[in-house]
Amino acid sequence: MVSVRSAGKVLIDRLFVRGTVTAIDMVTPRMRRIVLDAPGLEWTPGQHVRVAADGVMTRRTYSVWDYDGTSLELYVLDHGEGPGARWARSVRPGQEVVFGKPEGNLVTRPSAYHLFAGEETAAVAFGPMLRALGEVPVYGVVEADTPGDRLPVDLTWRFREGTSAASSDSLVQAVRDLDLPDEPGTAYVAGEARTVQAVRAHLVRDRGWPRRSVVTKPFWTPGKKGME
Repeated sequence: MVSVRSAGKVLIDRLFVRGTVTAIDMVTPRMRRIVLDAPGLEWTPGQHVRVAADGVMTRRTYSVWDYDGTSLELYVLDHGEGPGARWARSVRPGQEVVFGKPEGNLVTRPSAYHLFAGEETAAVAFGPMLRALGEVPVYGVVEADTPGDRLPVDLTWRFREGTSAASSDSLVQAVRDLDLPDEPGTAYVAGEARTVQAVRAHLVRDRGWPRRSVVTKPFWTPGKKGME
């Protein structure tokens, strides 16, 4: 007879992947790089994984910064006392991590040009997307709290200097100030949900972009759990 514990392990192994932490370091004062040994995955730049931060029922979503077929690099922003932040601060090299396979639709599409807009959480997805594009025209802006939060992402950077990333008028204005071609391209807008909605509204309402040309990914918003 198969025990409940054994049956649970079989189910977890079917639904999740197990990786081992090989390295941890800080890439900015608030951004932690966690590298997992996890060979054999399929990943498209821009996709994320769901990490079991406190048991498989408590999962947190993190964009993949890079994957070479073996080493999976996650960049995790330390922004509070939730399960994800506590997991990222406590995890150590040699520890096993359970997570879902890479997934998500925030990936580039064929387009005459590409527009990126978001904040710190979005920058982690934007980095690999940009690296994979090649010689295609790119526009965009990333907003972060301070210059120390900047990642190696080749877009225009703006800094809030202590103001909230939620409902960020300054990011919307930065996108409004971009000198874009007359014809729509494809936009990738990610980060705080209300700011994502405002940027999309500007592109659709003010610039006349079709809604299908604006790919959105709300990662978080104040007071709401369970967002990706």
